[in-house]
Amino acid sequence: MTLARAQRGDMAAFEEIYRRYGRACFQLTLRLTGQRQPAEDLVHEAFLKMMDTIVSYRGEAPFGAWFKRLTANVGIDWLRRQRHAADTGAEAMFEQTAAAEPDPAGLVDADSLLAHLPPRARAIVVLHELEGYTHAELAVLFGQSESYSKSILARALKRLHALAATAASTSRVAL
Repeated sequence: MTLARAQRGDMAAFEEIYRRYGRACFQLTLRLTGQRQPAEDLVHEAFLKMMDTIVSYRGEAPFGAWFKRLTANVGIDWLRRQRHAADTGAEAMFEQTAAAEPDPAGLVDADSLLAHLPPRARAIVVLHELEGYTHAELAVLFGQSESYSKSILARALKRLHALAATAASTSRVAL
């Protein structure tokens, strides 16, 4: 009923959708960006896009899944805009973040660990491991091959495991 009202342009229905999905939308964009302010901006962008495209929603997938995909696409578009003129290769992407060694005390939870990954790697980990996207879907979203997302995911998970091990050993030493 709320969905049908929103498709007719009922602002109260959009408000209800925001109350229902706003937090999940923010959590996804925060994980994709690693930064609060861009995540808030992307939530706004995702809801505006949803308002513009909700009439095309046909119900083939649950609305929440449809909206989550729309939100992920908005986040990936943001990542593309953030990329500077030169396209960074996978190897260079990880070398840039490896140079700045993180403080082990700051590596406490998953979000803290994810923050130490390059933006594209963080997005691939979040979308694949947390949101269930396949490598084929990631290839389409990022305009790359499936092997690209597999490579980035493998390197990112290896880095996350190393960071977690460092944090664990540091916390044991501190005790």
